[in-house]
Amino acid sequence: MAPPHNLDSNPLAGAELTSAALIHLDYIPPPPELAPFVTTYFLFRCEEPRIADIQPAGVGILAVFMQGRGEMFFRDGRVDPSHLVNVMTPLAAAAPVLVEGPWHAFGAALSPLGWAALTGCLSAAEHGNRLRDAAELIDPSLHAMGQAMAADYNAGRLWPADCAAMMSAALGPLLRDVPGAHVALMGRVADWLGQSLSPRVDDLARNALYSARQLQRLVDQYFGLPPKQLARKYRALRAAALLADPSLPPDQVALVQDQFYDQSHMIREMRLFAGRTPARLGAGDQPMLSALLDLRNFREITPLVGAVAQDVDARG
Repeated sequence: MAPPHNLDSNPLAGAELTSAALIHLDYIPPPPELAPFVTTYFLFRCEEPRIADIQPAGVGILAVFMQGRGEMFFRDGRVDPSHLVNVMTPLAAAAPVLVEGPWHAFGAALSPLGWAALTGCLSAAEHGNRLRDAAELIDPSLHAMGQAMAADYNAGRLWPADCAAMMSAALGPLLRDVPGAHVALMGRVADWLGQSLSPRVDDLARNALYSARQLQRLVDQYFGLPPKQLARKYRALRAAALLADPSLPPDQVALVQDQFYDQSHMIREMRLFAGRTPARLGAGDQPMLSALLDLRNFREITPLVGAVAQDVDARG
């Protein structure tokens, strides 16, 4: 399913977004046994009474809102309220977020394998683009975990590492088996996305050991988009991450820009998937963009889903 193309459902169009300077973000690595399922844990804190931002398209996120409640706005006009323990299902397009703060959230960025293992292989395409109650979508036990985490955190008894340990203990028993051949395919898709800023679907098909129809169905199921649209999404996200880096050399800036037909095409793609235009990438009002499109998320997280492409990763 291709992402929709109308841009009229953004309630933050023209609005001032919360400054990244007001956001505090800590990354906590998952334990080794959860690393294939959780790419990173994070603690997100903002003391503002109202937080406005745009969540880039991406993989699933499971998050406990210890403080703050809000809404997420989707391109089909649907508005989902937040819960104590949330699952932001895989997003095919950027989605605006409004939160009544202060906002403190502890979360896990899920790999495609993590999404599959926690949801019993629910289709990321059919169930994507939502903000769901994790107790309903995954398991009722997550509500009790969220209550305990929120109570202890707000009483000052939990540090980020403690939150990570609590969430790891809750998630471990909930992981379900995923067919081994499908796990292997997820790895091949991740490798394929990392080969180039604009990977060719033919290259994936040649190494996938599935028919074209099966390949499209399985990639759609686990990644939320078929291969061609998935490549589009990661091209835009990685281009946004690269162009937001002030140290990017001019020749690599040109290489990134050359991945698009022209300037207007690049602007449309970045608005659709990253929720920003190139002109706003350095504006300093992009907390979620900074947190979730930071270059290290494409270099250091394992598995490297959407890793920085080899053709622009010469800097090391």
